[in-house]
Amino acid sequence: MNKNDFAKYPPMGWNSWDCYGAAVTEKELRQNADYMAEHLKEHGWEYVVCDIQWYEPTADTSHYHNFADLCMDEYGRVIPAPNRFPSAADGKGFGPIAEYVHSKGLKFGIHIMRGIPRQAVHQNTPVKGTSYMARQIAHPASICAWNTDMYGVDATKPGAQEYYDSIIELYASWGVDFIKVDDICVKYGRMNDESALQYGGDEIELLHNAILHSGREIVLSLSPGPAMLEQAEHLRANANMWRITNDLWDSWGNIMEMFGRCDSWSPYVSEGCYPDCDMIPIGHLSIRGCEHGLSERWTRLTKAEQRTLFSLWCIFRSPLMLGCELTDVDEWTMSLLTNDAVLGLTKHSHGAHQVLRTFDFIVWQAEGEHGEQYVAMFNIAGWPDTFSVSTEKLGLEGAWEVTDLWTGEKEGTIDRTLTAAVETHGVKLVCLKKA
Repeated sequence: MNKNDFAKYPPMGWNSWDCYGAAVTEKELRQNADYMAEHLKEHGWEYVVCDIQWYEPTADTSHYHNFADLCMDEYGRVIPAPNRFPSAADGKGFGPIAEYVHSKGLKFGIHIMRGIPRQAVHQNTPVKGTSYMARQIAHPASICAWNTDMYGVDATKPGAQEYYDSIIELYASWGVDFIKVDDICVKYGRMNDESALQYGGDEIELLHNAILHSGREIVLSLSPGPAMLEQAEHLRANANMWRITNDLWDSWGNIMEMFGRCDSWSPYVSEGCYPDCDMIPIGHLSIRGCEHGLSERWTRLTKAEQRTLFSLWCIFRSPLMLGCELTDVDEWTMSLLTNDAVLGLTKHSHGAHQVLRTFDFIVWQAEGEHGEQYVAMFNIAGWPDTFSVSTEKLGLEGAWEVTDLWTGEKEGTIDRTLTAAVETHGVKLVCLKKA
């Protein structure tokens, strides 16, 4: 098996975190799967991902209950809380939900934390299929700075690989297609202190090996970020996607930060290997969330900023994971989620890179499958303005026909300069075809 075959293109889907924090329920997973299957699947959206702490019966917001009692089997493996996921009762786990999602022509994913439950270590549960016990493989000094559920697993200890094999075996038996692993892409020695970051490469390798051993094609997604650029080749060898930012929310400042991160990571995008710009915070958010002191709301991003986000994510070829409640998306949001010309950049373009950046203007360029050129002109100033970039700067010769990808309108032919009036924090995203 080749892990790059599991994700020929950047994964597209929905993740429960931005809406429900740690408190999503089976009903909410199913209703979003229903909506995706009916309205979005034909546009490439296919993953339904249950985020953190599905094994915590009392989870109720995006804030965690420290040292909560977790639902766990006899081998120290977390299982869904049946009060929140009734179909998981009697040892069925996420099998019934995965089967339901698959019946819709979609794929199912889950979030896990790096390591082994502290609860398993305290009870000293056996590692399935071995003579090893939880306390023999746990790394009690390796803990998450922001969640109390787990100890790290010591990759040097006998039984460490077997433990990860056992959890992936369980998830594969449920029919899981995607696993988002947290506190592993980087580990914070001090909360949100980038100077204290560590890399979880040893446990990443254990997970990669376990997935290959399982025989099931499971996309491996790593969080949180910002991923370490010096670990790019290790990430490409072991994972399908990895976060290049900390949690991204609905602020222009968060989007601005991503221009630089995407520029740094653009050389490392390839089939099965996708630097991840994080979830897309549009639509109806934080239904049971309280991140950064904010609660239930519609996205704070302007319409122009939302188009800028989608344009950058798509031309860069980031995975696309929606954070909104799907069942009440409005007409504007739907126009973003169903624009096949823009979304198609993730599948039909390559070689994206930043062409230039000034104090008020950024240009990105990528090439299509048949020589067409995609150009995104971003206005990062606080006012509307008109910008130009020469065809020479874009490495192009001759005449080119211009089509606006957001509107679909053909805008004539250029031979020297591409010029566009761009609204505040907006984007002009075009396809250029040889005239």
